[in-house]
Amino acid sequence: MSDRMKTLADAGVSIWLDDLSRERIETGNLADLVGSHSVVGVTTNPSIFASALADGERYDAEVRDLAKSGADVDTTVFQLTTGDVRAACDVLRPVFDASGGVDGRVSIEVSPALAADTEATTASAKDLWKAVDRENCLIKIPATTEGAPAISDVLGEGISVNVTLIFGLERYRGVMEAYVAGLEKARDNGQDLSKIHSVASFFVSRVDSEIDKRLEAAGADKELFGRAGIANARLAHQAFEEFFSGDRWQALEAAGANRQRPLWASTGVKNPDYSDTMYVTELVAPDTVNTMPEKTMQAFADHGEVNGDRVTTMYDDAHATMAALAEAGIDYDDVISTLEEEGVEKFVVSWNELLDTVRGQLEAAGGTS
Repeated sequence: MSDRMKTLADAGVSIWLDDLSRERIETGNLADLVGSHSVVGVTTNPSIFASALADGERYDAEVRDLAKSGADVDTTVFQLTTGDVRAACDVLRPVFDASGGVDGRVSIEVSPALAADTEATTASAKDLWKAVDRENCLIKIPATTEGAPAISDVLGEGISVNVTLIFGLERYRGVMEAYVAGLEKARDNGQDLSKIHSVASFFVSRVDSEIDKRLEAAGADKELFGRAGIANARLAHQAFEEFFSGDRWQALEAAGANRQRPLWASTGVKNPDYSDTMYVTELVAPDTVNTMPEKTMQAFADHGEVNGDRVTTMYDDAHATMAALAEAGIDYDDVISTLEEEGVEKFVVSWNELLDTVRGQLEAAGGTS
């Protein structure tokens, strides 16, 4: 077992792998990472599935069978992706049991094309939950304006949710509100609150990419570069602590509810001038999740460091960083708006790539598109 990854896990960070493929499952690679790198969860997205399906021959036989049955592209994508997630859930089931349902989770996302449609998002989430048919599954729903009521509705049905594409603090507060509203619905519907879990996926590196670009254009002090993403995440954690402390929450907690944990997403470092483990080392805090691409995971296993809690002890520093960025002319609200729009657009593009990949495979197998 990697000593560095175990130290990270012992610091209270749940290590999730931001990748999944049938090859990882069938070769035992995923199970190996659970044992060797303290991996206790998996996240997926359309880009991950598009890559897996484009590169993996392990899907060919199933695609041929689906083609023979006359399955269309949407049906094929649904069958392939839910099948992989179901199998990954089975691999992670011992972790789920050992952690009392906190970890051992595998996420699957509703179609990004539905991000502006509350009812369609809710229906898709329910279909995915039913098809995977594993209680350690998480349904990913984007934190759009239309996504918030869908999040509450889905939680109200007793379905665990991973809220994704969170960039800004106000949006994050809205996500936590949607979570609590969903738990209240679940309680009123007679659901067992103790079995409902959720994470809020707060994106990190993309914030730096956007703000660094603006700082560069403004000729700003280099000392400000590469600091926004971590500061923003730390302030999100401060908002998390504040939110899950009031009377409204305490009433739900007394009924068995679990806090919605912050999950640090987009933790692969995009700028080669920065430490390749900075979004792990600098965001260590108890009761958080860090979902990493394997490249980042292996880098941390090789040379990452855990220097104690680098979140709850750094709130003042985070506020000072955001103030300095504002002083340098960075419009935080505009940055977040840009990132939210681009985030949905990028996921739609990835989803279309996934559909195109499967369409080509179906056609090659003699099926219909």
